[in-house]
Amino acid sequence: MWLLQPVMCSRVLRVRGQAEDSSLQDRGQWASKAEFLLAVAAQIIGLGNVWRFPYLCYKNGGGVFFVPYMLFLVVCGVPLFLLETALGQFTSLGGVGAWMKICPLFAGLGFASQMMILHSCVYYIVILAWAFFYLCSSFQTQLPWSHCNNTWNTDSCRGFDRHNMSDLSENATSPVIEFWEREVLDLSASVDRLDSVNWRLALCLLLVWTVCYFCVWKGVKSIGKVVYVTATFPYLMLLVLLVRGVSLPGAVDGIVYYLKPNHTRLMDPQVWMDAGTQIFFSYGICLGSLTALGSYNKFNNDCYKDCFRLCLLNSSTSVIAGFAIFSVLGFMAQEKGVDIADVVQSGPGLAFIAYPRAVSMMPLPQLWAVCIFLMILMLGLDTQFVSLEALIMSVSDLYPTLIRRCHGREILLLLVCLVCFLIGLLMVTPGGLYVFQIYDNFSCSGASLLLLSVCQSVAIGWIYSADRFSNNIKAMIGYQPLCIFRLCWPSSENISVCVQGTFGFSLMFWSPLTLANGVTAPVWATVMGWTLTLSSVSLLPLWAIYSLMNTPGTLQQTNSSIREVAVIMETAYSHEASR
Repeated sequence: MWLLQPVMCSRVLRVRGQAEDSSLQDRGQWASKAEFLLAVAAQIIGLGNVWRFPYLCYKNGGGVFFVPYMLFLVVCGVPLFLLETALGQFTSLGGVGAWMKICPLFAGLGFASQMMILHSCVYYIVILAWAFFYLCSSFQTQLPWSHCNNTWNTDSCRGFDRHNMSDLSENATSPVIEFWEREVLDLSASVDRLDSVNWRLALCLLLVWTVCYFCVWKGVKSIGKVVYVTATFPYLMLLVLLVRGVSLPGAVDGIVYYLKPNHTRLMDPQVWMDAGTQIFFSYGICLGSLTALGSYNKFNNDCYKDCFRLCLLNSSTSVIAGFAIFSVLGFMAQEKGVDIADVVQSGPGLAFIAYPRAVSMMPLPQLWAVCIFLMILMLGLDTQFVSLEALIMSVSDLYPTLIRRCHGREILLLLVCLVCFLIGLLMVTPGGLYVFQIYDNFSCSGASLLLLSVCQSVAIGWIYSADRFSNNIKAMIGYQPLCIFRLCWPSSENISVCVQGTFGFSLMFWSPLTLANGVTAPVWATVMGWTLTLSSVSLLPLWAIYSLMNTPGTLQQTNSSIREVAVIMETAYSHEASR
């Protein structure tokens, strides 16, 4: 137990939201509660809801996916969401600084989460480049994915205006799939063949990065205003797509497939793995972004009620998006005369196949296509620039005298955007989709997120004490959170059981990653994936070893200081709360 105690102390007293040195720029705070709620909603409600969640339902047997999803939501999602938000609000620091103050030995949690954010910034924005490509293509007199008269179409292409689709050859393809694979991606047949950069996609990627930069460069002041648009507009478009989808013939079959569980899939550990990682991914847990956003709150903000509101909004959006997607899949299955499970190829292109197919059926399809892909762009953009803000602010908290002077923040942001853009060019090649899937599977989802969640529970539940953290929340909001949170935070309880069980099953039944078009990832791709995973999670033990080697005194001596440090922190923040 002595090995788990914090081994360094940090200064506790500070003025929230203000520069500690008069020559430094202010850290900033939210101008209103609405800005905080919209910013967090922008971070957690994104492509994970309208692309990843329906895709995982489709992949894992439809409605049976709700069983492990709801279990992870109650036991892990909501408690960890509150933990990270309250941690940032209590300390007024980003992901790294907050853990250094609360539990310095586990400050590697902060560094690991920032490395994951960096990885996600590289590949997540590529989806936005695809969406921007579709958006530009939507301004043509006839949508290019609605017919087979394009130069990239093959003889197997069959347009949407053909009838008796069930009589077609099994090799027949639709124009929407050929547009996605042959025109947008120029997809290669092998992961070993990357070839040259697709400069049209590269230009789209550059434009999206430029927009992200100017949304973030002024920090919380600019983000707080942008999210009023980016966090609300997608809901209007999602509602339009849902209304149109359920009115299509065959939509009921798709919705039934979405809701009717295939119980045999519950025995597959991958279903549980996907459910757990979906909770962590869509809620932004273990990525440090919630801590950073919470750090801009006033000390007395009721983050407890905010947690329930935002979690309910997030999961509700995922479910509604699933209805919108599966209603369209049901129609497409009826049109082709096949089972819903075979109607579209699994993969990240689900939103770029089902959504274009839906808008092509609407009156004024160009108008709806523009609206739909603007929705996808805004959903992804706000998640992207909030993640960037979390990363930049965490670095600024570590080196305030360097970053928060003159234009230090803007220069750092420019360097991060430039490096991520250059790495992202690998994903706009003919083999780029395979690289994207490797990043998506290994870098910030799966085993790494599960491991960080266990470590967070250990740090708060065992070392800092769940009761003490609950009292910290009471000091901010005036009342204690439900006792179930104090039961879920300690690692020996629910979180650890679910997470470790899922992680163990995933190792027992591990198999090579299957990429687009059924391509099995070669050995070098798997090695690359695990390298991405280790680049973040390895920072946990490395930081702990570094701390132990550079802290004077014995572990027994540092043990007696933990209670003194905790009392000082609680006293300092209690005085601040009373002001």
